[in-house]
Amino acid sequence: MTQNLLQAWQGAKARLEAARVPGPVIDARLLVEAAADATRVDIVSDPYRPLTPEQAARLEDYVSRREKREPVSHILGRKGFWKIMLRVTPDVLTPRPDTETVVEYALRDFPEPAPWRILDLGVGSGAILLALLAERPAARGLGIDVSEEALAVARDNAASLGLAGRAAFLRGDWTAGIESEGFDLVVANPPYIAEEVIETLDPEVRDHEPRLALAGGADGLDHYRILAPEILRVLKPGGRFAVEIGYDQKSAVEALFREAGAVFVETIRDLADRDRVVVGEKKTLETTP
Repeated sequence: MTQNLLQAWQGAKARLEAARVPGPVIDARLLVEAAADATRVDIVSDPYRPLTPEQAARLEDYVSRREKREPVSHILGRKGFWKIMLRVTPDVLTPRPDTETVVEYALRDFPEPAPWRILDLGVGSGAILLALLAERPAARGLGIDVSEEALAVARDNAASLGLAGRAAFLRGDWTAGIESEGFDLVVANPPYIAEEVIETLDPEVRDHEPRLALAGGADGLDHYRILAPEILRVLKPGGRFAVEIGYDQKSAVEALFREAGAVFVETIRDLADRDRVVVGEKKTLETTP
C-alpha cells in the first residue's frame, strides 16, 4: 500500500513512541524528510504526496535503525550546529546544542575584522572551530585531535563550508609540540564522563559515540588536569579560553584553571540552565587577578 507524507510521518512517530525513543515527533519528521526528499513545509502543504517505493524502503530502513537507538545524526550522516551543517560519522561526537554555549561565549568581544588565531583541542567534527570561523572571516584556526578518522571528518566539513583555507587540522596529543603564547582563543570539549557513569548513558551515546571522546577517567577530570596549565601556556597574554564541562564539574575545573594562573574564571550556563562552560583569560602584566 502506498503511503503519503502524512501517513509516513504518523506511522514513523507511532513506531518510535512504541520503542520508547526520546523525541519521537521530531525524529520521525526528520527521517521522513530525508527519506522522501521532502521539507517540513512539504509535509504541511502537500501531506498527501505519495512516497515512491524507493523512498518508502529508505524510510523503513531509517525507522528500523532509529528503533534500535542509532542516533539520527548517524542515520542521516549530518547534524546542524550553530549556523552550519556538518557531516557526522560514528568516529566523532554528534554536535549538541549544549556545546553552542562555547561558541556564544567565544564570539563575545571578538571583533569581526580581528585576525585572531584559534586553537580547538579535541576538534572532532570541527563543530566549534568551524562555527567560529564562519562567523569571523579574518580569523584562522588549528584543530587538534588524537583520532585520524575524526580529523578526516573535520577536514571534509571545512572543505564543504568553504573554510579549508583558514583551518588546519593536525593529529596530536592535546598541546604537545604546540608553540607557547601563539593563540588568542583556545576552545575545547574534552572527554569528561567518569568511567562508572558511561554504562548508564543513553544507548545513543553509550553504544554509538566514540568511547575515546567520552571517557574522562575515574572522576571525569583527567583531561582538565592536563589541559588547564597547557591552555594557559599556549595562550597569548590576555587571550581567552572556553572549555565545556559536565554539569557537576564547575568547582573542580574552575579550581584547576585558577591554580594554573588563569584570571576572570567563571562558568557559563547553557540554555537548560546547567553549568556548561568554564571560561577565563591568561593574565597580562597589567592584570590584577
